[in-house]
Amino acid sequence: MQRTEDGQTVKLADYQPTDFILRGVKMTLMLFEGYADVSTRLTLERRQGVLADAPLNLDGDELVLESIAVDGLTLEPSRYEATPESLKVTGLPEVGPFELAIETRIVPEQNSKLMGLYRSNGIWCTQCEAEGFRRITYFLDRPDVLAPYLVRIEADKAAAPVLLSNGNPVDSGDLEGGRHYAVWDDPFNKPSYLFAVVAGDLDLLPDEFVTMSGRTVTLGIYTEKGRAAQAAYAMDALKRSMAWDERRFGREYDLDVFNVVAIADFNMGAMENKGLNVFNHKYVLLDPDIATDTDYAGVETVIAHEYFHNWTGNRITCRDWFQLCLKEGLTVYRDQEFSADERERTVQRIGSVRRLKAHQFPEDQGPLQHPVRPSEYREINNFYTATVYDKGAELVRMIATLLGEAGFRAGMDLYFDRHDGEAATIEAFVACFEDATGTDLSQFALWYSQAGTPTLTVTEQWDADQRRHAVTLRQSLSKGAAGTGTEPMVLPLRFGLVGGNGEDSDAEGHVTGGAELKDDLIVLNGTEATVTFTGLADRPYLSVLRDFSAPVTLAHEQSEAARIALARLDPNLFNRWRALDDLLANGLTEAGRRPLGDATPPLGAPVIEALLASAGDDSLDPAFRAQALAMPGEADIARQIAENVDPDRVHEVVEAARLAIGTKGLAIFERLRGSLAPDAAFSPDAASAGRRALANAALGYLSAARGEPSDALAQYETAGNMTDRLGALAILVHRFPGAEGTEAALGDFYRRFEADDLVLDKWFALQAAAPYHGAVETVARLAEHPRFTMRNPNRVRALVGTFAAGNQVGFHRADGAGYHFVADKLAELDRINPQIAARIATTFRAWRSFEASRRTKLAETLRQLSEIKGLSKDLQDIVDRSLK
Repeated sequence: MQRTEDGQTVKLADYQPTDFILRGVKMTLMLFEGYADVSTRLTLERRQGVLADAPLNLDGDELVLESIAVDGLTLEPSRYEATPESLKVTGLPEVGPFELAIETRIVPEQNSKLMGLYRSNGIWCTQCEAEGFRRITYFLDRPDVLAPYLVRIEADKAAAPVLLSNGNPVDSGDLEGGRHYAVWDDPFNKPSYLFAVVAGDLDLLPDEFVTMSGRTVTLGIYTEKGRAAQAAYAMDALKRSMAWDERRFGREYDLDVFNVVAIADFNMGAMENKGLNVFNHKYVLLDPDIATDTDYAGVETVIAHEYFHNWTGNRITCRDWFQLCLKEGLTVYRDQEFSADERERTVQRIGSVRRLKAHQFPEDQGPLQHPVRPSEYREINNFYTATVYDKGAELVRMIATLLGEAGFRAGMDLYFDRHDGEAATIEAFVACFEDATGTDLSQFALWYSQAGTPTLTVTEQWDADQRRHAVTLRQSLSKGAAGTGTEPMVLPLRFGLVGGNGEDSDAEGHVTGGAELKDDLIVLNGTEATVTFTGLADRPYLSVLRDFSAPVTLAHEQSEAARIALARLDPNLFNRWRALDDLLANGLTEAGRRPLGDATPPLGAPVIEALLASAGDDSLDPAFRAQALAMPGEADIARQIAENVDPDRVHEVVEAARLAIGTKGLAIFERLRGSLAPDAAFSPDAASAGRRALANAALGYLSAARGEPSDALAQYETAGNMTDRLGALAILVHRFPGAEGTEAALGDFYRRFEADDLVLDKWFALQAAAPYHGAVETVARLAEHPRFTMRNPNRVRALVGTFAAGNQVGFHRADGAGYHFVADKLAELDRINPQIAARIATTFRAWRSFEASRRTKLAETLRQLSEIKGLSKDLQDIVDRSLK
């Protein structure tokens, strides 16, 4: 496989196994103030059939070789070539295993990229996915190179009383000079990207879990000093995840210990290193005073996701990075199912689909488009995308839908049995379901190689005389930036025919064309098919694509009256929500295409009445009603408008709709505020969180209708938890910027929480997202705040990332000031942490969809970024692909 250090394109078609097989790894990491010495001993063997003179080529990244030896003998300089990026060794044994010993010295304190071994806030920590291990030592740094690891860590005992690595602890003790050591043995073969070391002065929250076979596993969550108590909910989520994986997939944990470490400076959400998960502390530390209900749900999901990787990612890993969705998409599906079982299934599904449409659909429709399994890349870090994660999860969900619960479980069981301990491929994964159920999934596999979001067009024809209803389905896929195929794919479409009584009809259906009918599932596998239902007393309402059973753009020629009926009657609650969401989105999209200042109401009275009917229906779950009341995002509306988007107009129509709904529903929202009074004691359970979500949604509409901040100010002053406090403050900052009460509340919030970095991130993000033109000056001022730093990824994401991705009005200000601010910060950040810079830069990807003046300014900004000398390959890749 080609290397990526110089930005070369790596291609799936070029995959070749390594010339040498790795049998085992022994490492010693000696940590000192200002540097670390790394001693690595690799047991290697030439692969059968490889030429005797073939060299060993190892990866490096900013490394300096201190020494090298083979079987205890120091190599002559003529036997190797070392650069910071590679190590080439020649003259190695032709047969049998040999030991290669490598010594390197690195400087963790200077590692601002936060990849490899770095030191932050006095804590040594590693992040090795995707290609960080090569920043520690020269190595065959690729996911198909698997071996057991024995790791010894040495450090000053006062500076680092805690020494952690993968696997089980096997030895520890004191050394001279106030130093000590710990030895960890990981008996399971793993790739280098799962290697982990953490050393520092940390607090511990201990616990244990008894597996289904009766083994006791020691659990530990390590935190910064004084914060262990805030990990209690994360520990509870971990234990629930372990029990759920046993029940649902029969997967038992395999080591004697399982540790989690929460660290402040971390590029990702978390990392699934075998037996030692390292987390961004925002996904571990919680209590009602500092965390919202969204935070609690996020911790639960991320804890589960990383634990589930133990089998889907660790025990079975990826052959190469092109197979990334094999671990990430599959594990996202698993964490979604866990959350659905732990909370309310429909509400969880709505949240997943909202995220998919907000993040993955734009990716699929823009210049950064790529298949779920890409065929090539320049920088692998740029392919940790919504397409790999979220669309990848949808593909697994479709397999489960097609095969049914028993068939899906049989395929997963076979996958675990057949490929345990291996580095697998998508083909191997799909074959397990084929072999377990006798199903041909060759056409379905196109989902992995064809990029883009298919459009599903649905038309209906009712024949009253024949009491017959014909439904015609057509699928189409346009060739986009990725340039992949456009062949018809397999679309599993859940559906129902809803009668006026709110029940599904059991009418008989007949298929013509490329589809199969299986109870409540139409499987469209051709370009077009018609399903004709007979024996109907009255025209039914077609409820199609229930539970979003396929990730498609639905173009359903359905009347507003039919959608309103489904919003009231559909027994499938997901589609009841989607009917409401479509009504809102269609009205806002149509209004958004009209000129700025056009006073035509964006929503008609029947649509508002349907929305309010759901909001006021106490038989529905409060969390569901809160989702129904959530306005489509301004970026989502812009995506649907697609051409000549004016963000100011989009914001104008969204605010007009919010005012109309609030005014019409004033009595309902007042009643909800009274009936959903906060409980005396905070509880993070789903029912309580749903009540708070609905109460805060009602507060938003009340504030819009009344046009003054008194209700939000009152809630801010009396709030007993962060959900209600932040909900009120968001209304003040976003709807009443600059008001005396708003400024007082912002100042009070800062004074209360300035010592807590997690809450301070919320303070920065709230102001960065405020939708007004002066937000550019606000974020520029905040970028000079003494508590802002470009070296902490969370802080950068909170301010710069939130402004770029979450503030359509401010970022897209007509004079281009928002673009210049973000571009300047990206250029500065690129010199510190290229990975975070590249991820924020993806916000420029939709530049072609805006009106001419903004489009020109966006293109100029991208070109200026592209021409910066010395730009990292991470950022250069995103900018260049966005400009294509």
